[in-house]
Amino acid sequence: MSVNKVILLGNVGRDPDVRYPSQGQTVASFPLATSDRAYTTSAGTQVPERTEWHNIVMWGRNAEVAEKYIRKGSRLYIEGRLRTRNWEDKNKIKRYITEIYVDTFEMLGGGQRMQDGTTTAQPATQPEQPAQPAANQTLEGDNVPF
Repeated sequence: MSVNKVILLGNVGRDPDVRYPSQGQTVASFPLATSDRAYTTSAGTQVPERTEWHNIVMWGRNAEVAEKYIRKGSRLYIEGRLRTRNWEDKNKIKRYITEIYVDTFEMLGGGQRMQDGTTTAQPATQPEQPAQPAANQTLEGDNVPF
């Protein structure tokens, strides 16, 4: 038996890049930053804050929700799995990238847990977004009520 599970809590680095491949399933990708706080050791040594950037990939219903509601600066809780892929660039150099394929995520500050499209998320409060629908309304084009 083996386990490939990643849990991240961080901030979105830029608005999701959403694509619609020929297979018909929506895919969204964006960077997520996680940080270790700065601290001072008992010996008086100061250790600076350290930020790690993670490549996040969402598929299907999760990607559709990401397109509607996730924006740069959004705070997310993500559960997923690591995937590493490789390719050859135009100079014939082999390149690698490690990505987090999201299984479940939660938008912190007003979102609901997402799991492969079984529920929907409430939009984060942002000035450019319309007012939140009433409890019995559905999102445009969705069949899942809030």
